[in-house]
Amino acid sequence: MNKPKRKINIPEVEITQAPLTKQEIEYASKLRVSRISREFSRGFKFIKHYPKSVSFFGSARFKEDNEHYKKARSIAKKLSEEGYTIVTGGGPGIMQAGNHGAYDAGGNSVGLNIRLPKEQVTNPYVKDSVDFYYFFSRKVTLSFSAESYLYFPGGFGTLDEFFEILTLVQTHKIPKVPIILVGSDFWNPLNDFIKKYLLEKHCSIDPEDMNLYKITDDDNEIVNIVKNAPMRKE
Repeated sequence: MNKPKRKINIPEVEITQAPLTKQEIEYASKLRVSRISREFSRGFKFIKHYPKSVSFFGSARFKEDNEHYKKARSIAKKLSEEGYTIVTGGGPGIMQAGNHGAYDAGGNSVGLNIRLPKEQVTNPYVKDSVDFYYFFSRKVTLSFSAESYLYFPGGFGTLDEFFEILTLVQTHKIPKVPIILVGSDFWNPLNDFIKKYLLEKHCSIDPEDMNLYKITDDDNEIVNIVKNAPMRKE
């Protein structure tokens, strides 16, 4: 049996586009750099209003009945009652849970929202927020000068944010700060992978690097770790 021939979509009229001139490239580059600079400046100015803070990271997909959402909300409430601003990406899921807990405590609930083609709606528990166009400038602002970082189960974005901070601490680009992984069911398998393959099999990290983060599900332990962390000077 003969297979049907595939149709190839070839335009009837050849479309030509002239290459960008040197002047156009320089103009576009300056415009991009200027926009990035303004975004960083606005983000840093915003976050400096909240010098005592904890950044929450995790999946945007969890609903309010999810166990990890409930955990994040509970911890955020306790930290907020201790006077910490809860900083999140401003969206749904774990981000909303963190802001929800701060809202419950009547504390500072901050969101750093990203503008997307399909708009990410700022969750209703954010009291103060700032929008970002670029993911990288938003991520840098989320990590700027927090006293501790709490990571809950998530996807590629959460893992990216976790390894970003981990690398900055490992390479001494930022002072050592508490990196707390909440949700042992999610993080223990990753910890086993890091220990077995990075440390033992390939020797691509040092033994002390395993101590750069802490896996725990104990609310009181988490609060005590955060309270005992020194204030960042940046």
